[in-house]
Order: sequence, then structure tokens, then C-alpha cells
Amino acid sequence: MGLVVQKFGGTSVGNVDRIKHVADRVIEEKLRGNDVVVVVSAMGKTTDELVGLASQISSRPNKREMDMLLTTGEQVTIALLSMVLIEKGYEAISFTGWQAGIETEAVHGNARILHINTSKIQTELHKGKIVVVAGFQGIAIDGAVSTLGRGGSDTTAVALAAALKADKCDIYTDVTGVFTTDPRYVKEARKLKSVSYDEMLELANLGAGVLHPRAVEYAKNYAVPLEVRSSMERENGTIIEEEVSMEQSLVVRGVAFEDEITRVSVLGLPNGLTNLSTIFSILAKNHLNVDIIIQSMTNESTTNLSFSIKSSDLEETMAVLQSHKSELQYEGIEAEPNLAKVSIVGSGMISNPGVAAEMFEVLAAGGIQVKMVSTSEIKVSTVIEEAQMLKAVEALHEAFELSGKSVKA
Repeated sequence: MGLVVQKFGGTSVGNVDRIKHVADRVIEEKLRGNDVVVVVSAMGKTTDELVGLASQISSRPNKREMDMLLTTGEQVTIALLSMVLIEKGYEAISFTGWQAGIETEAVHGNARILHINTSKIQTELHKGKIVVVAGFQGIAIDGAVSTLGRGGSDTTAVALAAALKADKCDIYTDVTGVFTTDPRYVKEARKLKSVSYDEMLELANLGAGVLHPRAVEYAKNYAVPLEVRSSMERENGTIIEEEVSMEQSLVVRGVAFEDEITRVSVLGLPNGLTNLSTIFSILAKNHLNVDIIIQSMTNESTTNLSFSIKSSDLEETMAVLQSHKSELQYEGIEAEPNLAKVSIVGSGMISNPGVAAEMFEVLAAGGIQVKMVSTSEIKVSTVIEEAQMLKAVEALHEAFELSGKSVKA
């Protein structure tokens, strides 16, 4: 007998009929002789609806109370799924994140898991029960309810798989696996049989919404066997593993993209060894994530600093910088919204120089201006106009021969 952790996203549990279908998938795993822990998200658009309710009260609602509000979505799902399993003749019990022993740092809205006390889950598994856990949530070290950020149910599932030393973690979603790019926008996108942890981590960080980045971090750090697969289609998904044995000939494995990016420019920042660390420390303390960074000296005494952020963080970023103007001594701030980030990812880029040059040639041929660039060993990211995002994705997908017609699956 093994232990399998299954995670089902919001679309998979979008209504009662779909929850009944999920129950059948859970029972199939149980009938294979395995213990099963199920992690679920809120039903459909529930989280968005809850956010909408809060927005009717405040444009910047209290973060503690937002966590208290948003965690109710998953609690509905775990109760309904447990009821269905019991009605079908299987013993099941539901746990909220805190009941499941998921302890996090004292941060609201985007907390990291610090520890998981698995004793309650283990006790119920030993009784032969299916354990259904609310994703996306935990309890902070100060005793408050906390959430793990959007997409955090993936993190819950993989973290539980690591803590329980599960034999496998299956991420069920509304797509059949990890694709070379988002198949909803690029018809020629194809499913990959396998992806390395590092490649998946880059893709997740760069906008590929199929997996949450922290989930991939956990999987890599704890060597959790991970598969992304469809909750509706009965076919093999994509294996996330340390070494990819398939399709090694592909230099670029995928094209990721993310809209609603804003470039923030801090102008006339005094030159100094500590100024850069100060400004980014201030942003980090306010849990504001900065992505691509460009520094340019305007003269011997001042520097202009630009960085990209998610547009949803713009208001808070501007407020934080303005509140520290006397400390930072900058001359002004500018924001350029309506941008997007388009990236290519592939471990083969390490041993194949010239990939970045080819990317820029493709974008230039399409009349697409690159505003910011960031690189690593296995990815190149560019910030461009949001209106040209899909044009860039399609051009790069074709240029690097990622379509089903170009490469054997």
C-alpha cells in the first residue's frame, strides 16, 4: 500500500456534479490499495467573488480580514467532497489548513509554510479514511489564519506530499499537462511528456499558470514525484522530475508569458553603495516582489533605477516609495503600465550560445520593441508592450520549433 496526494483545482470542483466526478477519481486511487490525501481549491470563481465583495467595502481591505474571508472558499469544497465520498460508502474526513497542521510565517496574503504537523492526518489515514484538506491556507505562528497566495493549493499539496513522504503527488487541472505554451492562445502548443524541476520552476515563475512556483520548489527540494494531469481526460500527464529523459534535442522547451506588468522608474537616485540595497530592502519588507531590474547612471552623482512589478502591486509600491522619499532622496518616480513579460525557457540553452540573439532577431522582425531584459542559464525574459504579447509568443513558439508539427511528442 502506498500514499498518494491528489490536488484538484477550482475548475475541477466548479459545481456539485464536478465534485462528484472528483470523488470518483479519488475512489479509483483508493481502490488501487493506496491511502489518499486530497487537496482542493475553492469552487470555480468563488475566490474572485469573495475578493469582489471585499472591494465593495475598501480598495485596500485589511489583509488579516481578507485571509479570514478567502479561506472560507476552500472550506465549502472540502465539506462537500467529504459528504460525497461518505455517501458513496467511503470513510472520509475534511480538515481546514490549520486543522491539518499547516503552520506558516506571520504574513497575510502570501505566507510561506514553515512546518507541517502531520499527526492528525496520519491518525485518520491509519483508520482507513480518505483525508480531504483545504488548500491555500494555514495558521500563522501568531495564531491568525493565513493564506499562501493565489495558486497556493498546489503548494499545499506538494508540501503535504513531502511531509507525509508520499509515493506520488498528482496535480489535477483543466489541462492535460504542461504545454510548450498556453494552448488556449496558441493552437500549435503541444503537451510535453516530461519537464525538469528547474525548467518548470522558471516556467511557473514566468507566468505559466499550470503550477504554482512554490509547489515546484517543494517538489525539487524534497524530490517529490509530481505529475500534472487532467481531471476530466483519462490520459497520462506531464512528469516533473530531476532529469528529463525525453526530447533532449529541444534547446527551448517552452514559451511563458504574463500580462499586466508595469515598469517603475525611480529617477535621480543618489549614487552610493547602499542605495540599491536600501530601496529593495524597503520593498521586500512590504512583501512587494520586484522582477527585472535595470540601473543606469545619469551622471557622477545620480542614477536612474527601473524595475518591473505586477500592475496589481503598483498602488502599494508607489505609496511605499513615496513614504520613504526623504530616506531615498530620489527626484521623481515614473510608472509605465500596459506591459507584458514574454520568456523562453530550456535547459539546453546552457550549452547552446546564441539563443538570446535569435530571440531578439525574431522580435525585431515582428516589429516588437524590447523594453527590459533578464537572463539566467536556462531562460531569457523580455518586457514588451502588452498589445504585442501574443504576437511575440506565437513568433517565438514557431521560431524555436515547438509546435506539434515540428517535433515528435
